[in-house]
Amino acid sequence: MELRTLRIMGDKDKSSDDRDEYERDYSRLIGSPAFRRLQGKSQVFGAGTGDYYRTRLTHSLEVSQISRELAGRLNRKYPTLAAETHPGLVLDKAVVEIASLAHDLGHPPFGHKGEEVLNDILENRYGMKYEGNAQNYRILMFLEKRAGSDRGLDLTAATLLAINKYPFSLEEEGRLKGVYGAEWAEISKLRDLWGLPKGCLTLEAQLMDLCDDIAYSTHDIEDGIRAGKIQMHEAFFTNPRLIANLVQEIRREEGNGRFYWSGVDVEGTVRRVLEQYWEQWSRIFAECNNETSRSRRELKAQWVGLYAGSVGIVDDGAKGWKRIAFVRDGQEDLELLRTMEVLKKLAWVTMITDFRVQRIQKRSENILEKLWEAFDDPLRAPLILPPDWNARYEKNQDKWPWPRFIADYIAGMTDAYAEKVFQELYGNRSGSIYERD
Repeated sequence: MELRTLRIMGDKDKSSDDRDEYERDYSRLIGSPAFRRLQGKSQVFGAGTGDYYRTRLTHSLEVSQISRELAGRLNRKYPTLAAETHPGLVLDKAVVEIASLAHDLGHPPFGHKGEEVLNDILENRYGMKYEGNAQNYRILMFLEKRAGSDRGLDLTAATLLAINKYPFSLEEEGRLKGVYGAEWAEISKLRDLWGLPKGCLTLEAQLMDLCDDIAYSTHDIEDGIRAGKIQMHEAFFTNPRLIANLVQEIRREEGNGRFYWSGVDVEGTVRRVLEQYWEQWSRIFAECNNETSRSRRELKAQWVGLYAGSVGIVDDGAKGWKRIAFVRDGQEDLELLRTMEVLKKLAWVTMITDFRVQRIQKRSENILEKLWEAFDDPLRAPLILPPDWNARYEKNQDKWPWPRFIADYIAGMTDAYAEKVFQELYGNRSGSIYERD
């Protein structure tokens, strides 16, 4: 299907090798600085906290592994996918893998706290927004460079739309997640060209999104157990305060309608999931001869296997589309979906809200706010910005407002680089002028 391999810029600088279009997408992404920087960006614990815990890079690799395997399995399970009746109802393993690797490029340093700080600054001072998913497209379609072009990676339409978890313009009133206006103009054209129903995701985007949730609710919990934030004893899982915090997080989250919590005993569900999780751990721990490390891995593997084995495709009659979902007896398995959501909240409540993590996040907030203060003045800030960034801004300033420019610069930093620049500007140690940025 030529619509799937279409490139917005026309890709006039085709190489002479015999790679297919998605192999070229993969090469462009893997070779990009934005992808390499994921190794220095926080997942849950700060990058550099230890050599065990996941970073944005290892998380993205794990999402890609799950999604590629599931794409192959679903193609075997649903042979009609091979008919390619619609460009959005295809599951290409390579496209899903690339989308999974690219889905977190837009995260700034210091994880979700960094995203929150940048958005608060932009929204409160300039009436603009910062959002990680939107920044993905900013990077892929404008900020990154490749051989023969200084404007984006020019990926195929299939790959770009497989990354599009929130198919809306972020400029719409009240919209919290989406795509910045400049990039949405191009993405919406692709969607129209493909004939995608409004608000619907391609099957590849849906699979990537679900595999992201699977990884978050299993791998991040493994990190939490390793760090001692999730304590593997019965008193922890029956703690009334933990249960109350989980219930509160579920009820107050915006957009939780897809879990159909209305009419469900939320507290009862939370108690059941935690009880079953503890019982499963106890059984595995005994089977693994009380080896904690081995038990952690076995617990994670069993949950990934359960989720992956339950993924299927159902009809979305209301939208005339298809949906990737957990499936049982031909229907969406809402019980398993809610179970995964409880475990995601367990990771959030026990790790992100831990007081030590909150102290680190407060420090991160201070660093980003001081960096913004240093770069806020468009007349003086160029003196302390890298020359290549200044040159690119001068070339594109007619469509690149200064606040967005600074947000793009700060968002591209790794955790360690943000700390380094902060120390150079405000710390007691200035570093060496011979260090290369």
